[in-house]
Amino acid sequence: MDRRTWHVRANAVVVAWLLAAAVAAVVHRFLPESTWLLTHLLLLGAVTSAILVWSSHFADTLLGRPAPGGQRFMVARLAGHTLGALAIVAGMITGRDAVLTVGAALVALVAVVHGGVILRQRRGALMARFGALSLFYVLAVAFLATGAVLGALLARTATDAVVQAQLYLAHVATMLLGFVGLTVLGTLVVLWPTMLRTKMVPSAPLAAGRALGVLAGGVAVVESAALTGVRPLVAAGALVYLLGVALLVRPMVTIARVKRPISFATLSAAAAVAWFAVCVAALGVLVATAPSWPGAVDRVGGLVAPFAAGFAAQVLLGALSYLAPVMLGGGPAVVRAVNAEMDRAAVARVVTVNLCLALFVLPVPSLVRVTTSMLGLAVMVAFLVLLARAGLARRRAARRRDDDVVTGGLRVGPPPVRRRLGGAWGVGAVALAVVLGVAGDPAAAGLGAASASADVAATGETTTVEVSVEGMRFTPSTIEVPAGNRLVIELTNTGTDVHDLVLETGATSGRLSVGQRATVDVGVVGRDLDGWCSVAGHRQMGMTLRVVAVGAPAGKTASAGATGDRAQGAPTTGGHAAMGPPSPPTGAPAADLLDLQADPGPGFRPHDAALPPAPDATVHRVTLTVSEVQAEVAPGVTQERWTFNGSAPGPTLRGKVGDVFDVTLVNDGTIGHSIDFHAGALAPDRPMRTIAPGESLTYRFTATHSGIWMYHCSTMPMSMHIANGMFGAVIIDPPNLPPVDREYVLVQSELYLGAVGGPADADKITADTPDLVVFDGYANQYDHARLPARVGERVRVWVLDAGPNRGSAFHVVGAQFDTLYTEGAYHLGGPDGAGGDPTGGAQVLALAAAQGGFVELTFPEAGNYPFVSHAMVDAERGAHGFFQVSE
Repeated sequence: MDRRTWHVRANAVVVAWLLAAAVAAVVHRFLPESTWLLTHLLLLGAVTSAILVWSSHFADTLLGRPAPGGQRFMVARLAGHTLGALAIVAGMITGRDAVLTVGAALVALVAVVHGGVILRQRRGALMARFGALSLFYVLAVAFLATGAVLGALLARTATDAVVQAQLYLAHVATMLLGFVGLTVLGTLVVLWPTMLRTKMVPSAPLAAGRALGVLAGGVAVVESAALTGVRPLVAAGALVYLLGVALLVRPMVTIARVKRPISFATLSAAAAVAWFAVCVAALGVLVATAPSWPGAVDRVGGLVAPFAAGFAAQVLLGALSYLAPVMLGGGPAVVRAVNAEMDRAAVARVVTVNLCLALFVLPVPSLVRVTTSMLGLAVMVAFLVLLARAGLARRRAARRRDDDVVTGGLRVGPPPVRRRLGGAWGVGAVALAVVLGVAGDPAAAGLGAASASADVAATGETTTVEVSVEGMRFTPSTIEVPAGNRLVIELTNTGTDVHDLVLETGATSGRLSVGQRATVDVGVVGRDLDGWCSVAGHRQMGMTLRVVAVGAPAGKTASAGATGDRAQGAPTTGGHAAMGPPSPPTGAPAADLLDLQADPGPGFRPHDAALPPAPDATVHRVTLTVSEVQAEVAPGVTQERWTFNGSAPGPTLRGKVGDVFDVTLVNDGTIGHSIDFHAGALAPDRPMRTIAPGESLTYRFTATHSGIWMYHCSTMPMSMHIANGMFGAVIIDPPNLPPVDREYVLVQSELYLGAVGGPADADKITADTPDLVVFDGYANQYDHARLPARVGERVRVWVLDAGPNRGSAFHVVGAQFDTLYTEGAYHLGGPDGAGGDPTGGAQVLALAAAQGGFVELTFPEAGNYPFVSHAMVDAERGAHGFFQVSE
């Protein structure tokens, strides 16, 4: 196998991992463990494969001799790592710890063998000037093996959140600072001047040798601090590591002053090192100042994108862009052709990616974060397109004899003018993405302020007031300002959820995450004004603010329509400015469209009530993604639903006593949300906290008791979040639960209809006046999609009452229950006569809000058997369905 063919084939593995990561980034909402998967496809897959290939290449060059076993042995190591990485991914997604452990062991074994090969290669080598740099690779793969072991331990069952957090941070530090960091920094000692096509600073090898011990020591300190539980020591380790980075980077800066970076490879590598230094510093500060180890994990989660995309992805793409001629081979004409393709729009690409990353980590509106991150991803994926173009350019250039001509009509020589304008093109592209994000959600960007002067003469003075959030209150809740003064409100979100402040004039702070601060310029105040938080339900919880214009002329007060109805999106009245605050979609009240005798439309898809058996796994890894969707809840009636994984109720989880549930909650909504699992017992402070849009948390609990348990969003107002669809069931099978022919699960809840397409009506929730009571989120849906059964079959029906307010009296017309289990106990039937008198029967499974249980029955003959909540007004509101029983 010749050199070019070898590199092309080996790096095809890297490209395949990059493609998989790009696809995962686009469809992450639909993938289990999406954040973990995306990170590991990039780092464990693409980056680690590239490191194995190119560290072998550079070791050959530095040591002046080929590695033992040659290319064939390198192919075997690369294949072994690929299999191990795939096993880790498969084990994580399926919850099979054994598969994951085997994969981690294989990755660790390959790392140890790879390091051993380089050590063996060093014996008897000429040890030229740069031979000592190969030790960077030896130490790096040692950290890879250690990190693989820590990762396997991290994935195993554990109920101690502190231990899990310590293992996580040790794993992150070992892999990113130790394995990836040492490899990249050691390689750049030689690769940086090579990419710039200039000489190395004479002191660079000596500086690198000194830096190696400092860098390795820094990693060891951070790892030891994590494993021993001494959080402040993490900051010390990060500082030591940064000193090592400074020692190694100083010669690189000296070179760059002489030969300015202009290619994509050099610009991308420089940006990557900058992000790396920032991330290492942030890691030390965030962990050391966190209130606890689990709190540190939550904070460090914000560094995933800068570490993975800002550092690892950028340095990988930069290095591969420069090394593409090595992979593709050829003479001078081919090299120029390939470089021309890999350097297309170099400045614009680097500027775009790094601006998008900067916006991603800043507290920008969520839709802006989406548009800019998609732009950044598209620019990174463009590398794969350019690599394909480079392959075509090589073939064309190889046929030409004139070295001064390259493919596509590009001239060899100074960069064209458009390269010098690349920065402007990049800024423009990002600006456009920001504009699109703001246009899609102007309220979140704080647009729409209007005058509040009411024709009162301005005094020329300004009144500035500090307002904060305490619970579900603005403090102070009343502001007095002399009429004619300009009012400026400095709002700080000191609460635990996303909030905003909207004045009836339309002036708004925009959505603020916890800890964020904003200035609201109300303008000249000549009349009384009302303000409130526009997040659904927060106004009803008391988040209102009153601006009183002291000394305003009679009649210059807020209209009667400035309160109450505005929370539901009613238009501004009473002569106020035409531009109102952000509001839910307006239109006819959805309740006016109710016709429960109508048939669903052609797009109706019933919720699948069939319940599969509990999986064999003892660790259940689940990702629940919060999203806001438009869903039909009755024939012709659409509401905005806040959902877990796109449906209300959310997915039903099932397991056995002793199983561990490892749940990742991802908030892809526009306001704060949380989750509360009744199936687990643990202090709610951390796992049940509200997280802002774009954030995630991990909720781990052990199922210690059997039953059907509710899970739901516990963010205030809780009734609003549950009524909007944020609930689901966890079924923990009782021991020795006998098999049955069919199992169904039904979740009863209420709907309080607001405007068409809008969220629930908060006033109806408070008054407990539901428009609909439903099973599995849709009125009478099992009238239209009847649940099948056969005569003589034993059918088990699990029922959960999610509320938020009303109970259930589950009854099957024409049938009797011979087994009844509720709230952890058999009241009738069950194994070994647990429920007492075997001749007894039951007609109703009675449940209060949040209670659950199951019944078992057999159907004596074929026919249609209605099931209802026997609170008949609720049955008439939609809590109705049929079992369709055949012979």
